[in-house]
Amino acid sequence: MRYYPIFLDIKGKSCVVIGGGNVAERKVLSLLDAGAKVLVISPKLTPALKKLANKKKIGYCPKAYEKGNLKGFFLAYSATNDQKVNRDVFNEAKRQGVLLNVVDVPELCNFIVPSVVERGDLLIAISTSGKSPAMAKKIRQQLEKGFGKEYAVFLDIMGKIRDKVLTRSKESDKNKRLFERLVNSPLIEWIKEGKKKEINRFLKQVLRSKFSLPDVKI
Repeated sequence: MRYYPIFLDIKGKSCVVIGGGNVAERKVLSLLDAGAKVLVISPKLTPALKKLANKKKIGYCPKAYEKGNLKGFFLAYSATNDQKVNRDVFNEAKRQGVLLNVVDVPELCNFIVPSVVERGDLLIAISTSGKSPAMAKKIRQQLEKGFGKEYAVFLDIMGKIRDKVLTRSKESDKNKRLFERLVNSPLIEWIKEGKKKEINRFLKQVLRSKFSLPDVKI
C-alpha cells in the first residue's frame, strides 16, 4: 500500500471514537489536542475519559455502536476488539465518506496514523506503511535525540521574524535569502546553549534593526 502523506486541520471538526478503553483514550486526547470536537460511543469509559465527559470536554454516548452513528462526522476511530463492529464501522464509513482508522487493522482503514516527533510547531511524522511499527518507533526515538526543545524555540523566533519581515518587505527573493541565512546560521546551537547575547547580536546584524530576542518574547 502506497500512502499519501498529509497533515489535516481538524480544528472544530466533528470526530467520533468508537470504544472507551485505553487505546480510545489516547485517540481522544490526540484529537482534542488538535482542536477537534469529539464524541465517544461506548458502554464503558476509562476514568480519564469519564472525567473529560463530566467536564463536557467531550460528548459521550453510553451505548455500543449502531449503524448510522457515523453520520455527520468528518473523521472516526474504531478502537474495539470486536471484529464485527470494526467491519460494520468500516462499511458505514465507506458509504458515508468518513475518514476512518480501525486501530491495528490497516485493511479496514482509509488513513493510518504515523509515529510522531513533536517539538512545538515542528512535527515530524514517520511511517513504514504498516510494515513495521517497531521500526517506526526506533526511527522516532533516534529523531527525538537529534531534535531537541531548541527547535521549538527556533521556530517560535522564526515565525515572529517572518511576520515582521513580510510586513516590512514584499521583495520575495530578498526575503528568501534572509530566511535561508537565518536557518543556516548557528542560531539553533546558540538557543540550545542559552547564548542570548550571541542571538541578539546576530539578529540585529542580520535584520539591520533593533529587532532582538526580547522582541520575540522567548
